Amino acid sequence: MAIPHIYLIAGEPSGDIIGARLINSIQSKTNNKCFISGVGGKEMEKLGFKSLFPMSEITVMGLAEVIPSLPNLFMRIRQTIADITKKNPCIVVTIDAPDFSFRILKKISKSEIPLVHYVAPSVWAWKPGRAKKIAQFLNKLLTLFPFEPPYFEKEGLHTVFVGHPIVESKAGMGEGVIFRKKHNIPRSAKVLSILPGSRVGEIKRLLPIIMNVIISLDHKNFFIILPTLDNLVDHIKNLLKRWNISIIVITTIEEKYAALAASDVAIAASGTVSLELAMARVPNVSIYKFNSITAFIGRRLVKTKFSNLVNILLDKEVVPELIQEKCNSDLILNEIKKLLDNAEISELQLKNFDKAIKQLTNNSAKPSDKAANIILETIKSYDSK
Repeated sequence: MAIPHIYLIAGEPSGDIIGARLINSIQSKTNNKCFISGVGGKEMEKLGFKSLFPMSEITVMGLAEVIPSLPNLFMRIRQTIADITKKNPCIVVTIDAPDFSFRILKKISKSEIPLVHYVAPSVWAWKPGRAKKIAQFLNKLLTLFPFEPPYFEKEGLHTVFVGHPIVESKAGMGEGVIFRKKHNIPRSAKVLSILPGSRVGEIKRLLPIIMNVIISLDHKNFFIILPTLDNLVDHIKNLLKRWNISIIVITTIEEKYAALAASDVAIAASGTVSLELAMARVPNVSIYKFNSITAFIGRRLVKTKFSNLVNILLDKEVVPELIQEKCNSDLILNEIKKLLDNAEISELQLKNFDKAIKQLTNNSAKPSDKAANIILETIKSYDSK
């Protein structure tokens, strides 16, 4: 049998991390006798993966944010389709980023290449009709949440819950004491972590609001930590020049988890970071503010009661959600003070975090291992046809 060629496509930072873990697992199971190409970010590139183009070019969120990027996005879609056609891999695996991924998968769906998508679109939150549409061009779907498979199985799509990648992370194993020593933070000092998102648009909208909270919170009595990504550091530091407040900006995943371990409380953009905070057991407030156009359309499409993933898993508001009009400094400050001043409220969050995380495991198998097994089994079954 020839060395299998797997084509991976990741379109955003969280997908890049999933992709890196998947590459590690696939190479381990094949004794590195597997060729992997496609599109990915820095985490995948650390493993020797060569991206067709910089992943950052396709990392956009929100309808209004996407529109200016459309010409380049369509060019990259055509380029990726051409690359897949030329290389004719054994399988194509797309990871999240459905706006980019699904356009490619639709175009190549008539080929003999099996198509697998990893991270189900949130049909339970909005546009449930998408499940039927993607069942028409996908061969398999791998989901992160246990409640997702039935939405797609009823449309005839082979769907498997593999578990959430957060359980493979070291989000709950950060070295908080070492972090405090490194940054000269006294053991008795309060630490606030602020996580305004992983996209430029999110940060522009959320960081000023968070900074107003910090000013009102009497920031001199707090150490403020801002974990971010390498490609966003300059942008964030330029924004921070508006305020004369000392903020520790960090970029590595190891420092991020150490910072969370050192934190007493956090303010975070709604997203996967909510699960990292749950793993690290950091009481937090969840915030988000869309571009007004995106928000207008979203209100008419979104069906879920909650946006925070912990709240969605438990079907109740464990983490306060301050979205759109409620995303203002006064309301955020009020919720942060509750977490700092009332031990019962913060402890209740922590107890519920443990319940939520338990739902994200699938037996004892690591999600990346289970996903790798399915991908390799799919290649084998198609080869034998």
